[in-house]
Amino acid sequence: MPSAPPPGPADGWRAVGVGLLNLSGLGLGYALMRRPLLTLLCWAGTGLLLFSVLPADPDGVSGTTLTVYGLFLLITAAHGAFLGLRNRLVWPAKSPLAIALGVLLLGVPVASGLLYETARKEAVEEMLLDRLEKADELVDKASGESFSTTQSEYRRALSAYDDLSTDHPDSRAAEKVPDRLKNFYTTVGAPYEEQEYCEAVAPLEYLRTVPQTVSKQDLGSLAAWPDDRLATSLYECASDSLAGNTAGWQDQFSDLLTTFPDSDQAAKVGPDVKAAVDKAVKAVGGDDPCTAVDQLETLGSQVKALPGEKAGVADALSAASGKAEDAASAGVYTCGVDQYKDGDFAEAVTSMNDFVDANKNHKNAPRAKKIAIAAEIAQEVPEAGKKLPTTRTGGSISVTVKNDSPDEIQVMYTGPVTGTFTLKGCSTCTSYDWSSTLVSSFKPCSGNDKYPQRTISLPVGTTYFLHKPKGDNASSAASDTAKLESGYIYTECAYVTSGYGLNS
Repeated sequence: MPSAPPPGPADGWRAVGVGLLNLSGLGLGYALMRRPLLTLLCWAGTGLLLFSVLPADPDGVSGTTLTVYGLFLLITAAHGAFLGLRNRLVWPAKSPLAIALGVLLLGVPVASGLLYETARKEAVEEMLLDRLEKADELVDKASGESFSTTQSEYRRALSAYDDLSTDHPDSRAAEKVPDRLKNFYTTVGAPYEEQEYCEAVAPLEYLRTVPQTVSKQDLGSLAAWPDDRLATSLYECASDSLAGNTAGWQDQFSDLLTTFPDSDQAAKVGPDVKAAVDKAVKAVGGDDPCTAVDQLETLGSQVKALPGEKAGVADALSAASGKAEDAASAGVYTCGVDQYKDGDFAEAVTSMNDFVDANKNHKNAPRAKKIAIAAEIAQEVPEAGKKLPTTRTGGSISVTVKNDSPDEIQVMYTGPVTGTFTLKGCSTCTSYDWSSTLVSSFKPCSGNDKYPQRTISLPVGTTYFLHKPKGDNASSAASDTAKLESGYIYTECAYVTSGYGLNS
């Protein structure tokens, strides 16, 4: 480069022009004064700035960087103006032209700033689109998996969609959010479309909470999208569980009746419950009446606990519950008969006594009492339980039962006729020594005492007796089998032997 022109007289306008030329960041003021090292210094400063800010970052240029570079430009402008005060320019010769050129070149940093801002905004858009893509990947990854294990992924994706829509509403990513939300809903609710209604309940319940995260304005019609689907899923899942006699239907019907009381699905609950009760009632007459009774008892209490705000639903549930409870109570008799036939005599006693207590005026109550008596005897004498007792009474043979013991006893008998009665204890009687009962001359109920007694009439045939002492210190029960024949008068005697309980 030729040597710098000789210094001339001071020129303020030229100094201004050189300072303006250096403000462009290109060091043109130094270049036109033939100061190559200073020119390179300006290029290095501007190059360092470009290196640090390009490519454009979504966060833009830091304040520190802008401050440092601004000070650098001011220093170069001031220094250039100082040198330009007395140093001529290679070109242009006139100072006003240099000023005009300097002003014109100020557009370079301004234009650069505008271009950088455009690039920064594009970087922001790309960043937001990248967030959108990552949220989409979360939804795609969770698709087809169990909702219980993927719920966290769905929540993160939904939060990302909401942030884009709320914090960057004018971005290209935000414009895509409505379509993404539609895909989000259909993906989460996919089990419903596949008619996997029990699996669809949890995700659809979650979708109903989405308006708590995303505004209803952004959701639009999606806000109500899960409602009918959830009502259908609750109904179908509960209905299948009820029909299959599996657990869970009560909670699902409760949710349906509470959340969607006016829905068409809620209106179907009453008929479904009635059908289940009718099926259970029919099962009482089947091969396993006791299980059917247990089911009816459970069903009745479960139906009774169901909420029913609508009059029609409430009436249907009340009727079904009442029918189940009544059928269960009456079915205890059938259960007791089945237990008796199977030889479960202890259970039969309990069932028949429960039936009589709850159904004193029922047509089967008299026979239930007889079966309970026979079942209690059969616990001691299994032969007595081979046939179901009837309600037959009386007979042609007289049997007198006497009590030669100090204990009050309950006498039970079954055979062609079944019954029971109680004899008071003999106040003057005592227990017999066991050894005395072994001699041939032993004859209880043959003393001069006035024994408590009762005479009954029984038919010909085998009758089984059970003498059951009462009281806290009573002896153990004793049994006797009597084969009754015509032309005889029979006597039963109850007595106590020391240490060996009650015998007859």
